[in-house]
Parts: sequence; C-alpha cells; structure tokens
Amino acid sequence: MSKEAAAPAPAEPAEPGPIRPTRVIVAAVLVAIEGLALAGVGLQTLVMLLAGSEPDSVTQAVTGAITLLVLALLPLGTARGLWVLSKWSRGPAIFLQLLALPVGWQMAGSEGVLYVAGMATAVVAVAALVCLFHPKTHAVLRSEPGPADAG
Repeated sequence: MSKEAAAPAPAEPAEPGPIRPTRVIVAAVLVAIEGLALAGVGLQTLVMLLAGSEPDSVTQAVTGAITLLVLALLPLGTARGLWVLSKWSRGPAIFLQLLALPVGWQMAGSEGVLYVAGMATAVVAVAALVCLFHPKTHAVLRSEPGPADAG
C-alpha cells in the first residue's frame, strides 16, 4: 500500500478589487497635489523663518506655517480616500474644490507669481470637480465599500 502525497490544491485567484476609474485616479492626484502645495508653502515659511528671514511677526509666521501644515492633511487624507475608493471621500473632495475656487480667483487678481498660482489653483479645482462629478466616479464611490471602509 503506497501512500501518495496529496497534491496541493491549486490556489484560487484572488478576487480582484474594485476597478479604479481613470477619473478617480486623476481626482485623487489633483487633490493630493493641492495638499502637497499647502504643505510646501507651510514648510517654506518655516524654512525661511529658520534661515533668518525676518517676518513682520515671528508668531504670525509660525502660526501660519503650522496652520498650513495641518490644513494640508485635509486634502491629503481625502486624496487617499479617493485612491482607495472610500465612499466618504467624494463629498470632502468636492467641498475642498469649492473652497479652492475663490482662493484661486483671489490670488489670480494679483500680479506675478500669485497670478500664476491662482490660475493653477483654479484650473486644478475645476479639473478635479469635473472628475468628481462624472457619473462613473459617482457610481464607483456610491457602490460597495472600498478597503478603507471595511471594518
């Protein structure tokens, strides 16, 4: 009587996760860029302060820099939520874009670098809104929970 080794059962392919539409990817990247821009301005303010640039008020400069760094967490967290297809992320992403539009408009009313930054802010906000309001984006973010929504 020979003992045959039981052949291991072939592994079943893992069930594919939800498909991430291109518009959701674009929206997540654009929202992340906004968050990184906020963090960059906050870090730049701190670096200039530490490098010896004399602001009008050191307290205001530090407070402004820390505020920008903390505010950067909002779009970065929302971008992550979009990336993992969390249902909750679409609302805050739309809200952030609606806040970015008047900021971009105000900055675009200036001259020089602020004009360019304002126009870029407005263009990114409009592009993100177009992606977020697309029916496929709405359908994906309103269907089954994403990995971040589980548990």
